[in-house]
Amino acid sequence: MADEKKKSEKGKSKDVGASLKTKASRKKGAEDIAPAEREAPRLREKYRKEIAPALMKEFNYSNIMEVPRFSKVVINAGLGRATQNIKIIDQAMKDIAAISGQKPTARKSKVAISNFKLRAGLPIGVAVTLRGAMMYEFIDRLINLALPRIRDFRGISDRAFDGRGNYNLGLKEQLVFPEIEFDSVENAFGMNVTICTTAKTDKEGLALLAQCGMPFRKRPQQTGQQKVA
Repeated sequence: MADEKKKSEKGKSKDVGASLKTKASRKKGAEDIAPAEREAPRLREKYRKEIAPALMKEFNYSNIMEVPRFSKVVINAGLGRATQNIKIIDQAMKDIAAISGQKPTARKSKVAISNFKLRAGLPIGVAVTLRGAMMYEFIDRLINLALPRIRDFRGISDRAFDGRGNYNLGLKEQLVFPEIEFDSVENAFGMNVTICTTAKTDKEGLALLAQCGMPFRKRPQQTGQQKVA
């Protein structure tokens, strides 16, 4: 009986070894392939090497942690007409996912308003929050690709700060982003982009965005002399 048990155990061990060998043979050469390295966002590298030292020199910071930086970007699109056609929400989620590279969430109404034919719990908006590498890549594409595609673009206002260094930008349609194909768009919609920073004042937030290349509109210089009628 003992001999039979030993033979059966040996047979099982051989089967297991054979199966391991076959699995290893299937994965032969997999260990030799190096994993793909993800490159750091271009804007993040620029911030570390150029923007942060320039801001430290401009505002005389004593510590590198005092330098304002980006914390998050929130993209929000209100779609009130989605109460009549729910497909608008699906299309908006696809477009914002293509723009941001991250799946957005649908925002639902909290209160029922009969005048607007709105019931509580209906999806009426789409929003997504970006942090880390996705945030830097979106800001880079917004500055260098999306804003120059706006028709008759003359710069954006530098007065859209909230008093705490955060900037709000409104876009009339999603077609300014190159990720959106013109022929596939059935319903154009606008969106609000909020760039949140760690700046304590609007002046510091403005300097951070200006160093990144944000195309702010140049104000006409006001002279001290005023003509008397």
